[in-house]
Amino acid sequence: MKTADEFSSPPADYNLLVPDGWFQISLDPEERDRCIVALVDLQFRGIDNAPHLKQELMRDMQKRAKDAYGIGGTELYLSLLTAGPVPLASSLLVSVPGAGEWPACSDADELAEHLTERHVGGNAELGVTQLEAAGKAVRIRRREAPEPESQLGNTLPTTTLTYYVPIPATQRWLMLTFSTPLDPLADQMVELFDTVAGTLHWA
Repeated sequence: MKTADEFSSPPADYNLLVPDGWFQISLDPEERDRCIVALVDLQFRGIDNAPHLKQELMRDMQKRAKDAYGIGGTELYLSLLTAGPVPLASSLLVSVPGAGEWPACSDADELAEHLTERHVGGNAELGVTQLEAAGKAVRIRRREAPEPESQLGNTLPTTTLTYYVPIPATQRWLMLTFSTPLDPLADQMVELFDTVAGTLHWA
């Protein structure tokens, strides 16, 4: 959990509930390597004959964490859940874009109009939704072509669900960006993402 004042804004603590089995990585440069080492050790527990795979995962996670921090990311959650032998791969990036990188929109309806006009193509579903405790938010669901080179060989389309939530008493926005490569289970995963987003509330 981060506070809005850490982004040069008035205090507005947020809380978010995620499923058991989602691993949290702080993107703070002083903390992220320790979190990544813990995740990689957990993933390779009991496996001693795959040092190259372990190093590859470590480098990939470090790059992802550094890139996410560069765009205002504060926390990254990765799912370690499985359904039988099938990993339920998904992620959640919590971020606050820099003030100079964001349109000056006063509310969710205005932001939705801006995004519709400038950023949304035919592969996206955009709307304004009401989060039970956090208020109005913009919700965008996208289905994007696979990028094997940047996704460790993934060849399936990726479904992304993004919530843009105005931070109270500020001109800043909190972004929740969920992603899953499980195309056959995309609808079920999006239901889970919507449930997680619905737990967001301001302290």
